[in-house]
Amino acid sequence: MSRILVVEQSPTMRYSLVKRLKAQGFEPDTLEDFRQAQAILKGESQAFGTLVLGWPRNTSNAVDDLLVLLEEPGFHHLVVIVVSEEQDPARKSWVTRRPHSALLLWENIEEIPECITALNKLNAPQPNTNQDIDRASIKVLLVDDSPTVRVTYNRLLTGHGYQVETAASVREGYQKALDTPFDLAIIDYFMPEQTGDELCRLLRDDSRTAGVTTSILTGTYMDNVIQSSLGAGAVECMFKNEAQALFLARVDAMSRSVLDRRVIERESKHLEGLLNSVGDGVYGVDNRGRITFMNPLARSLLGFTEDDVVVGRDPHALFHHSFSDGTPKPSNRCFLSQSYQTGERLSDWHTLFWTQAGNSFPVEGTVYPVQIENDRQGSVVAFRDVTARHLMEEELRWQANHDALTKLLNRHYFEEELQKEVQRVSRSKNCSALLLIDLDQFKYINDTAGHAAGDELLIQVSHRLSNRLRSQDTLARLGGDEFALILRNLDRTQIQNAAESFRQMLANHSFCYGDMHYNINGSIGIAMIDADAESPGEVLAHADVAVHIAKEKGRNQTHLYSPENEHRRLMDRDLGWSNRLRAAIENDEFELVFQPVFPASQTLRDGDDPDPDACWDRLHDLAGPDQLQYEALLRLPGEHQELIPPGAFLNAAERFSLMPAIDRLVVEKVIALLAREPEAPVRNIAVNLSAQTMTDPELVDDITRLLIDYRVDPGRLSFEITETTAITNLDAAQQLITQLGSLGCTFALDDFGSGFSSFGQLKHLEVDYIKIDGLFIQGLVSDPMDRHVVLAITQIAHSLGKKTVAEFVETLDVMEAAHKCGVDYIQGHCVGPARRWSDIRGD
Repeated sequence: MSRILVVEQSPTMRYSLVKRLKAQGFEPDTLEDFRQAQAILKGESQAFGTLVLGWPRNTSNAVDDLLVLLEEPGFHHLVVIVVSEEQDPARKSWVTRRPHSALLLWENIEEIPECITALNKLNAPQPNTNQDIDRASIKVLLVDDSPTVRVTYNRLLTGHGYQVETAASVREGYQKALDTPFDLAIIDYFMPEQTGDELCRLLRDDSRTAGVTTSILTGTYMDNVIQSSLGAGAVECMFKNEAQALFLARVDAMSRSVLDRRVIERESKHLEGLLNSVGDGVYGVDNRGRITFMNPLARSLLGFTEDDVVVGRDPHALFHHSFSDGTPKPSNRCFLSQSYQTGERLSDWHTLFWTQAGNSFPVEGTVYPVQIENDRQGSVVAFRDVTARHLMEEELRWQANHDALTKLLNRHYFEEELQKEVQRVSRSKNCSALLLIDLDQFKYINDTAGHAAGDELLIQVSHRLSNRLRSQDTLARLGGDEFALILRNLDRTQIQNAAESFRQMLANHSFCYGDMHYNINGSIGIAMIDADAESPGEVLAHADVAVHIAKEKGRNQTHLYSPENEHRRLMDRDLGWSNRLRAAIENDEFELVFQPVFPASQTLRDGDDPDPDACWDRLHDLAGPDQLQYEALLRLPGEHQELIPPGAFLNAAERFSLMPAIDRLVVEKVIALLAREPEAPVRNIAVNLSAQTMTDPELVDDITRLLIDYRVDPGRLSFEITETTAITNLDAAQQLITQLGSLGCTFALDDFGSGFSSFGQLKHLEVDYIKIDGLFIQGLVSDPMDRHVVLAITQIAHSLGKKTVAEFVETLDVMEAAHKCGVDYIQGHCVGPARRWSDIRGD
């Protein structure tokens, strides 16, 4: 650092100054005579970098001459620190006017080393810090009653790039500010009619001019002037006798503030635009839980207009104040109100909001606390109206638990009810029963009068059974022409009488369709549900055995299962199937048939021949080799070479754990077929995997080995897993899909929509195809809700990059409706029944 010269008349004060400077490593030169100091500085103007000047109590010509010398431009390089016992206006004015100067009171003398260091840093050459100021964009209003002052400062400001307009009075300045938007206003304090602080106050309190940054310009330093000006809204007090460079520096500082505010306002408008464009309602709260902003969508959802005042109000009192029944909800029991106070982050919450009209609607959303430099500044709440989704979910729940045709409960829901009833009875002394009802003439009517007649018969029977049902009983359609009832809290005699009354009701019903009349009978199997019932599966198996016995007795009968009489019969039947299936596996007796899966874009339209063979030929010609897909279906040849469908023997195969062996046999047959015909016009063939097979730890290795041994492209092999199986064994399904998918195999999720958890789990299963459950497809033409469900499934699947397949397409109308819903592929009897491979190839 350059040399320091200390000029102080008092030896005591001089000693004190030198002592403090030496303690910080400085070695100052000292003088007590102001004339001598003036001579040294004139002779060695560049020898010293800092002058510490003890201002005497009584001024003199020597002091005045030295002060004048220091104000000359040739001495502006010198840092001057004036040490004084008081801050009188003369000292302040001189220090303010001269660059690189400071006033330090003797009571703060210990700060002098730091003051010297700081001023020398400021005095060092500085980079141009004003290059980032766009002065041309800053509009300045200069108000002063003196024409000379207006001309001087106007020339100074415009010469440095500012836009300037002038006014001669408070009244003129205020009117100009109203007429033209200004960024800065530099206002003289002492003017004839009104003082400058009055204009500051006018500009501040008028919303049209509140954005103007104001400063006071005065020629006299007075504490009350500064206080009054700052109180009126001025951000600066500038002095007419200070250096022009300092004046410009102050104006530049205010300009930076203006430009920074512009950036903030632009960001604010940008954020406001984003908030206005998002698809969610958004509002903010402060740490007290009061609303700070609300976007237009939130206002619309809650019933507020643009004129309604919501900022500053309590959101709990406005729109989340009550439970669903309208009962007031205390704020200490409201999780949203608690999160406002604690700053807790909440994700995926669900509650009710209330509109201004008093209507409630379900919402879900998030609460995010806002942290600025580790200081919590309230929270931002985003929410959306989920009324439509709730309605869809309710409909999906209903669809998942009911039969699409008869509107009765379906097998899935009924089995859950049966399990609950078995558990309830096991804890009580009550007795209930399961009735299985199988229509005796259904297949004949279905085959001779058509499927429409069969459907109408099932609907009529469901209505008759429902009309005879007590409120505590449960009725369901299990599938086909099979119905099931749970009759609760009846003794054995009452149960048999009830079963007989159901049988007689069916026998007395005459079914009319067209010109034909049919007598309807039903075989009913009864299984007791009491403390001895071990499981729902056992009860259902007993009722199934009882139905078969009723049919064997001549149909139109009821039969009560008796463990003593039927146990051997049941064992014999199961063992018979077990032996038959084991022999079929060992002797390779199973056969495969293949049902095509055609692109929906190639499906038929009105006027096309609805005959399945004609459909097959036309679609087969339209679809290219890279689009044809088939599903391999298992059949077991009967005694007379008829093909027995898997529904007759799969339950027995599962009970005896034979499914893994059967599935492996099917996989190998399909791979062998693909190996024999590498040029066959087929994209891939799908194989169904059971739950038992999917959890087999050796499955992936076995399939990989078969693909390698037969040299088959894995991309030509696809696997189907039912939705229920996949969700029940989610981890195993994910692992299987990942491992075989990495080889190139594709996967389809079968019967999608049969379980309500479908949408929730779909994102976890990396399948390629979604096969929509047939209960939705069959009602596409007649049921608007089924169309909405299929549309929703298709849209969600497509958004996840998956293709959709409509199963059980039986008519051209259903085919057309599925295509309009955006389904990618069609499968069903209408477009192609299952056939042997030799029939497909024309051998």
